[in-house]
Amino acid sequence: MVHYQQILNVSTTGKSLCKITPKVQAVVAESKMQTGLCTLFLRHTSASLVIQENADPDVLTDLSNFFARLVPEGYPYIHSTEGPDDMPAHIRTALTNTSEQIPIMNGRLVLGIWQGIYIWEHRQQGSNRELVVHIY
Repeated sequence: MVHYQQILNVSTTGKSLCKITPKVQAVVAESKMQTGLCTLFLRHTSASLVIQENADPDVLTDLSNFFARLVPEGYPYIHSTEGPDDMPAHIRTALTNTSEQIPIMNGRLVLGIWQGIYIWEHRQQGSNRELVVHIY
């Protein structure tokens, strides 16, 4: 079985969904794998991966607004070492995913027409995030 692996460094802006579909597809193309599986793993505890709507940005806004209400920053959390947005970011990550698997067919990710891959930054300040792309 052939494996291909690459780490993508993605700079995020504070609290946003950063579309990474083209970057991941470029790694798939570079791997020259025609049929297989692409596993994505985000090496962080305050950001997550989501596969979500890629056409209407209102969907991403609504998701962000919902999570802001679901996991508020004003709650008196015990863990606050890195600031008031740190523990809420950990909770938001726990409620979403740090890994995803996407099939590969004909050398391309098999995503639905409306699907895009996003790193969801849960911290107020942007960060440099590492994404492991493993293809087999």
